[in-house]
Amino acid sequence: MTEEVRVRYAPSPTGFLHIGNARTAIFNYLFARHAGGKFVIRIEDTDQKRNVEGGEESQLKFLKWLGLEWDESVDVGGAYGPYRQMERLDIYKKYWQELLDKGLAYKCYCTEEELKAERETQMANKQAPHYSGKCRHLTAEQIAQYEAEGRKPTIRFRVTEDQKIEFDDIVKGHVSFNSNDVSDFVIVKQNGVPTYNFAVVVDDHLMKMTHVLRGEEHISNTPKQIMLFNAFGWQPPVFGHMTLIVNESHKKLSKRDNSIVQFIEQYKNMGFLPEALFNFIALLGWSPKGEEEIFSREDFIKMFDADRLSKSPAMFDKSKLEWMNGQYINKLSAEEYVKFTLPFLIDADLLPAQMTPDQERWATRVVLLYQEQLHYGAEIVQLSDMFFNKSIVNDDLTKDEQKILAGEQVNEVLSVFNRELKSLAEWKAEAIAPKIKVVQKETKQRGWKLYMPIRVVATGSQHGPELPEALELLGKDIVLKRMERYLDAQATV
Repeated sequence: MTEEVRVRYAPSPTGFLHIGNARTAIFNYLFARHAGGKFVIRIEDTDQKRNVEGGEESQLKFLKWLGLEWDESVDVGGAYGPYRQMERLDIYKKYWQELLDKGLAYKCYCTEEELKAERETQMANKQAPHYSGKCRHLTAEQIAQYEAEGRKPTIRFRVTEDQKIEFDDIVKGHVSFNSNDVSDFVIVKQNGVPTYNFAVVVDDHLMKMTHVLRGEEHISNTPKQIMLFNAFGWQPPVFGHMTLIVNESHKKLSKRDNSIVQFIEQYKNMGFLPEALFNFIALLGWSPKGEEEIFSREDFIKMFDADRLSKSPAMFDKSKLEWMNGQYINKLSAEEYVKFTLPFLIDADLLPAQMTPDQERWATRVVLLYQEQLHYGAEIVQLSDMFFNKSIVNDDLTKDEQKILAGEQVNEVLSVFNRELKSLAEWKAEAIAPKIKVVQKETKQRGWKLYMPIRVVATGSQHGPELPEALELLGKDIVLKRMERYLDAQATV
């Protein structure tokens, strides 16, 4: 490949950065970096009615958070700007005028009402809706009449009949369309703003894009775009249409799919690490050689090969994402991990924003108990709940916990353990552990019959970290009150 590879990610600011957007951006980024080429971000903002406030900002902010950097865009400039389409209207005008002058496009004065009536008639006749070409051959007199009526025209591209449109797609292989299946399409709207298919062709040519990697929902746009490239005598880029992302029910992932968190900002707020999310998304529809699944951004750049883009839909596996994020969390240093997790407890009002040194030491020890099992940051709130629940009475015992406390040995185990705890001079895990051994020796109980009653009554749960450390962190006052409250209640039965 002699020419420099140039690819683009071209979002519309009609929404915030979501999984599908991010995958397109990541694949283009990896493709460019692997080839030593340029990665460009272009904002396609011509659909002014649907643009949302903050949409562009979200795209750039969270792409940066994921670890992407780009060579040209609205924020870094470049030789082929402007990089917002609404700032390029004068550029587009030159090219649509060229098509009009050559007779390759024409002005269409049909109203929305007329076009709607035409579509309804076609559907009633069981025909596929299409533009009839009514304005293809207007006379000067007809045009003058429409202008006098105050009609504002669109501009349509004149599609050549019986033409085969073919291209070799990186993912799909050889693709062929017949131009008879495409009616004359609008390239400039009544307000003088170009449509997507026109603007993207002009931009891709002028910005010297060599490859276009995008979702397969765009494949129906490709023949129209190739017709425009051909009309101008320009070489089309190489296309690659990535397969759909589907949920676990194998349905297309959409913004309305509530079974999956959609937006990158939400993942950040939930405590997913950017490196893990990048890793996960990069494997949605692309696979490396071998069985390994954990890779750095540099690893992906080195091995990315577009020939390994999947031809089958990519399934979004929530469990796999959580597992992968957990792998990255587990690699954090203790200092990094604590800095990462404590804000979630603060946001949940379980810890004060300004902690005393003793509070911070205690909180640090609590969160470190869960590093190996944490899947995402916000999960620390649920996992560490026992240390923030100051209730002495536990009225929410599960059936399993009730069964544990129904054992005939329970009262003896708890009575002896309560006695031993009261004799402790220092409330430390290393002092509590030998007391459990004393209970074992005196009651002749071991295993779950020994540990589980203590855990359920003292911590309020049958699950949790190592028992001595859990009891130390819970504090002597709460543990003894829970033990004594339970024993007193049993004495009255």
